[in-house]
Amino acid sequence: MGSISTKRGQIGVSEAGGGDALPIIFLHGVGSDKSVWWSQLDHYGANRRAIALDYPGYGESELVEGATRDDFAASILAAMDALGIDRAHVCGLSLGGVIAIAMHAAAPSRCASMIIADSFAVHPDGQGIYDRSVAASQAMTMRELAEARSGLLLGSAASDELRLEVVETMAAIDPWAYRVGAEAVWLADQRDRASAISVPTLIIVGDEDGITPPSLSEELEQLIPGSRLEVIAASGHLANAEQPERFNDLVDRFLAEIETDT
Repeated sequence: MGSISTKRGQIGVSEAGGGDALPIIFLHGVGSDKSVWWSQLDHYGANRRAIALDYPGYGESELVEGATRDDFAASILAAMDALGIDRAHVCGLSLGGVIAIAMHAAAPSRCASMIIADSFAVHPDGQGIYDRSVAASQAMTMRELAEARSGLLLGSAASDELRLEVVETMAAIDPWAYRVGAEAVWLADQRDRASAISVPTLIIVGDEDGITPPSLSEELEQLIPGSRLEVIAASGHLANAEQPERFNDLVDRFLAEIETDT
């Protein structure tokens, strides 16, 4: 892990692999950082460049005061520039899915495909979740918030080790950055942007996700032309970390299909 210098400041990056296959970029959620993708970096680094990035203020990225979801998207695109990546598959979880949609709106030609996991175009309780997130981040430490929230994030099959990793990662987030991230995700309404997505899109959701339930992924499937929804059993909000083999298999089959077609 480390960071790179971009025209949008220092951006945290973890990278694995190489070769001629189109790279894949991974975008984390509001209570996490790039480390949540280690299983995917290990898997996809076997045959292509696999890159996980931090948003401004998260992980090893520079804090940017007042950053918006579109600023987050611009930072990811700037990181792609710095890494010499013109075009990539974009895989985002939760806030990462929101940022992936914003990236496509800003630069559709740079997104070869979209994988949107445990996310949404608009959340029916977005304002309420945002208000509660801000209040909690001001009333308690990030570790206390992480310990209180971890049970809501994970499904029934999540290991104790993963629960500990979730708490440790969230505890390390700057509270100010967390509030910026919370605004970027929970106050999003990108229904028009989702309807305009013009690249192959896979939507994934855990069937036990109580934060962004399957109904929101079903709405995304209806909004995004030609998209496909896959549900992972016994998984909560962090499908990629809770059920990595199933998650990777779904993405593998999706990429094999679209790359064969092209």
